Amino acid sequence: MRRLATRPWATILTVLVVGIALALPLLFHVILDNARQLTSGLREAREFTVFLEPALDARTASAFAAELGDRGDVTAVAMRTPEQGLAEFRQLSGFSEALDVLQHNPLPSVLVVTPQAGGSAENAALLAELKADARVDMVQYDAAWRQRLSAVLGFGERAMLALIALLAVATLLIVGNTVRMDIQGRAEEIAVLQLIGASDAFVRRPFLYAGMWYGLLGGGFALLAVAVVELAVRTPAQELLASYQNRFELHGFGIAEAGALLAIGVVLGWLGAWLVSTGHLRAGRIGN
Repeated sequence: MRRLATRPWATILTVLVVGIALALPLLFHVILDNARQLTSGLREAREFTVFLEPALDARTASAFAAELGDRGDVTAVAMRTPEQGLAEFRQLSGFSEALDVLQHNPLPSVLVVTPQAGGSAENAALLAELKADARVDMVQYDAAWRQRLSAVLGFGERAMLALIALLAVATLLIVGNTVRMDIQGRAEEIAVLQLIGASDAFVRRPFLYAGMWYGLLGGGFALLAVAVVELAVRTPAQELLASYQNRFELHGFGIAEAGALLAIGVVLGWLGAWLVSTGHLRAGRIGN
């Protein structure tokens, strides 16, 4: 640490660059984890929203709901009357005053049908049968949209892994280049140590310590940077979610993620220093 403190600007620059390289994967991990939890309910939903013909009365709609509930490929059927639908729309839309001028309720009865947990073929057959029924006006089933959402999240996870690999290599190169310059600056000292019989491990050890410190300090800066970003975006993000009647609570990184990032930083710093110092020792350039 004293050696690093003797050249503060070089040390600070190295720590900042390493910290940024470590902060980006952590930030993408936090964003992707929030997105995954935000959309988990949407991706797991399997319900069909069946809009009945407006001319059907409540008794006919109830009979149709009971008929669907007796099917073997249906788990549950929930019925929403036109009155319930209008009350929900009045509460969520903000157009309650405009709705007061309506002479009658234009909304139809709606059945929320939950199919059995099976393959897509069974769901497709049930969907086709519902659409063909004369009592049904429209069936809403966003399976394709959910599949696209899952594909987007899967692509994000794969892109995050690729980014982690690239930035890990960048961290190795950054620490390795800094240690290489330190080795060159201490060439005479190393030569004296080798003349009096110092082993390669003894010569290599201070550079490994330096690499570990670079990784640890860079990891600490990465945690600080990500925490600042989280604080900066938390309030507007919560306001945006609240405007869509969403009770989802954003979360940042936890203790496990913080510890893992610090450990990864230390390992990458140590590995970068080991590769460079070992390469110099094997090439015979240290002390010559």
